[in-house]
Amino acid sequence: MREGGRILARILKKISRETRAGVSAIYLNELAEAEIKKEGGEPAFKNYEGFPASLCVSVNSEVVHGVPQGKVIREGDVVGLDLGLKYKNLHTDAAVTVVVGEASREIQKFVRDCRQALYLGIRQVKSGHYIGDVSSAVQSFVEQKGYSVVRQLVGHGIGYQVHEEPRVPNYGEKGKGLLLCPGMTFCIEPMINMGEAQVEVKEDGHTFRTVDRSLSAHFEHTVAITEKGCLILTE
Repeated sequence: MREGGRILARILKKISRETRAGVSAIYLNELAEAEIKKEGGEPAFKNYEGFPASLCVSVNSEVVHGVPQGKVIREGDVVGLDLGLKYKNLHTDAAVTVVVGEASREIQKFVRDCRQALYLGIRQVKSGHYIGDVSSAVQSFVEQKGYSVVRQLVGHGIGYQVHEEPRVPNYGEKGKGLLLCPGMTFCIEPMINMGEAQVEVKEDGHTFRTVDRSLSAHFEHTVAITEKGCLILTE
């Protein structure tokens, strides 16, 4: 998984650099597929529960699972890129949010705060802690900043399948939930909105967007618990 995670990180970085005004989301998806094939892996999301692409491209008020078809990136867009990789029969999953070109300080700060929430959650990943410690760290920071945490969607275990137990919410109480132990692998993925927390599925049956059409941001890493602490596999 560490080997696959490094490959995934390189691919996601390359796609992020290509995410600019005038580029189609289909091009980004094709780039992701080509890079995955070149590395000897398989896209984890393609045909998963009917999803038609390898890369999720979620723009502005879209939260996650954005279908690339029909989208062209524009100046000022906030673009979530979420990619899963199957490599040597094991899965890793990661996401970043890119601000395209010029955007207000408020929007740039919003995206930076989402990324920071991810790392605050990761800081709580150690043997003897609980899932609730991770969840609480994310929630308290995000809400203190005046944003809302999406509750209908959560992080997840990962390994032989792209989605496994346990659920890893971005809200919760310290000391609650599953006890963390060495050998566990899971995805932490803050999904936060500038407005209200409620989300809905678009007509395509896959893409989640905010009900109030406020901006959303999303960052994700696959992590493993070792005897020494937390290992970020997709960095």
